[in-house]
Amino acid sequence: MFPEISAPLPDPHSIEFRLGTPTITPLSTRIWHEVWRKAIEHLPPNMCGSPKGDPRLRAALAEYLGRARGIACQAEDLIITSGATQALDLLARAILTPEDLVGFEEPGYPVARHILAASGARMLPLPVDDDGLCVDQLSQCPRAPLLVHVTPSHQYPLTTRLSVTRRLTLLDWAQTNDSLIIEDDYDSEFRYHAPPLPALASLDTTGHVAYIGTFSKVLTPALRIGYLLVPPPLRESVERLKRFSDYHTSWPTQQALAILLSEGHLDRHIRRMRHHYAHKRQLLKEVFAPITPLAQLRGLDAGLHAYLELRADLDAHRVAQEARGRGILVSTIDICYAGTPDRNGLLLGYGGLSVKDIARGGQILREVIEHLAGEIREDVG
Repeated sequence: MFPEISAPLPDPHSIEFRLGTPTITPLSTRIWHEVWRKAIEHLPPNMCGSPKGDPRLRAALAEYLGRARGIACQAEDLIITSGATQALDLLARAILTPEDLVGFEEPGYPVARHILAASGARMLPLPVDDDGLCVDQLSQCPRAPLLVHVTPSHQYPLTTRLSVTRRLTLLDWAQTNDSLIIEDDYDSEFRYHAPPLPALASLDTTGHVAYIGTFSKVLTPALRIGYLLVPPPLRESVERLKRFSDYHTSWPTQQALAILLSEGHLDRHIRRMRHHYAHKRQLLKEVFAPITPLAQLRGLDAGLHAYLELRADLDAHRVAQEARGRGILVSTIDICYAGTPDRNGLLLGYGGLSVKDIARGGQILREVIEHLAGEIREDVG
C-alpha cells in the first residue's frame, strides 16, 4: 500500500492525516490570472516544445537552485519532467538492468522503491538512524550498489536529516565505486528553526549525483512539474526516454512556472507557506506534548509530516484501528518497510489539514493512545 493511497473516508467528518498533501493556497487571484495569461502568450509556434523543457523555465530554475540550494548548474543541465515520479522512472530506465544492485533507505518511500524494483534490480535495504542513512553500511556490501536512492533533506518517512559528515562520506563512496546517488530533495523548501544543510548535488564535484526536485508541495501536485539535474553522461539517454514517454511536459504550465520564478512570486509564496506550516507544526507539538512518555513526536524541523513513535507496548496497528473508529485516519510506519519493521509508530501528514482539524484530530488520537495505555496498565495490574 502506498502512503498516498488510502481507503475511502468512513464519513465526511473524518480527519485524515494524509501524507504528501500540502495546503492548496494559491497566489492571489490577480497574480494567478496574470501569470496564466502571460503563459498562453508564450506558447511555441508549433504547440510542441523540446523534451528537455522550456529554455526559459530551465534558466529560471538553474538560478533558483543556485540561490536556494547552492547548486551551481546551467539551463542545459536540467530536464523538466511531469513530476518527481517521472524523473525517477526516467533515471531508472536509463541506468538499471535486471540484477543490478540498488541501495535504498529502510524504511523508505514505497513509490520510489517500486519504481526502481520494476527494472528487475535487486533492492538492498540500508538502515536509517537519527543522522539519516547509515552510509557506513555501503562499505560492508560484498558488491557495491550501482545506484543509491536517498532523501537527505527530510528522510521519508522518519523525517531525519542526513548529517554533513555522512553526506561527504556518501559522496566519497560513490566516487570510489563509480556509483550514482539519486538525491530526492523533497520538502527542502520547508524548514522550521533548522539551518539548511547543503544539497548533495551542491557538494558533488565528480558527477556522481542525479538531483530530483518538484514543485508539488510548494504549489499543488496537480501541476505535475518536476525536474532532474542529470550528470552529463546520462543526459542523452534520459532526454530520449522523455521524448518517447510523453514528448514534453505541459508547455503552458512550464511557462507559468517560469514566470512565477523569474518575477519572484514563488519565493514570496514559499516564505508565506513556511510561516503557515510552522504554525501547524507548533500546534501538533502542543497537542502531543502531554503524552511524551507514551509517544514521541519526531521530525518537526522540516517537511509536512511528523513521525509519532509509540511506546513499545502500544501496538501501532491497534492505535490506528481505534482511531479510525473515531473518524481519524493515520498510516502506520510499516507501510514504508520492504522487510520486517523495526519501529513502532504512526505517520502524521499535517500539511493539508486545517488548524481546526489538526487540533481535533490530534486530540482524539491522543485520547486513543491514553486509553490503550490505560488498558495495558490494568492488564499488568
